[in-house]
Amino acid sequence: MQVKGVIFDMDGLIFDTEQLYYAGAQKAADKFGIPYDKDLYLDLLGISDEEVIKRYHEMFDHKFGKTKVSDFIAASYENTKMMFASGQAVLKPGVMELLAYLQAAKIDWIIASSNQRKVIDELLFRADLSKHFPKIVSCEDVLRAKPDPAIFLAAQAILGTKKAETLVLEDSQNGVLAAFQANIPVIMIPDLLPPDEVLAAKTRAVLPSLHEVKNYLS
Repeated sequence: MQVKGVIFDMDGLIFDTEQLYYAGAQKAADKFGIPYDKDLYLDLLGISDEEVIKRYHEMFDHKFGKTKVSDFIAASYENTKMMFASGQAVLKPGVMELLAYLQAAKIDWIIASSNQRKVIDELLFRADLSKHFPKIVSCEDVLRAKPDPAIFLAAQAILGTKKAETLVLEDSQNGVLAAFQANIPVIMIPDLLPPDEVLAAKTRAVLPSLHEVKNYLS
């Protein structure tokens, strides 16, 4: 395929943040005595913060009360924020090499992340990447979160490329499903959870890192 535009997810693809989000939530859950484990975190992987918060309240309010669950959520984000501030959100392998390739090949790119814009901006700033990602779509820019295709359709519209000439790069199931529903080709670079055969069949390829994406495009 001839690619003229690339849509990057962020968490788990550009930054190694998913483990930090899980660690922050687990620490908070342990503090408040809320039953939580990695399987639960993985079930919510790739959806917006708003949807995660809604799901937490649905799962736990009846047993622990809305206030305690809200305190758990606030503590989770505070724990993660502290880890970000201490520089623990490192770049995933191949990010800079892929950006250099895209620039040389005159292929445009954009971030489409389910995260909040302030978090996206902070992570990019701390990694000195802000100038490399001037185009961003966040969860605040669309009404529905992944696996709804809205965020990728918005990103494609900003790029101004045809769907067949656009490529989504994703690490999570919900991201792949969103790209598939948008009818935009997607490559999966799994982070915490590998795809099953059904999910893999919805991708153009499943690759181990962004280094291989560069090789795929060239």
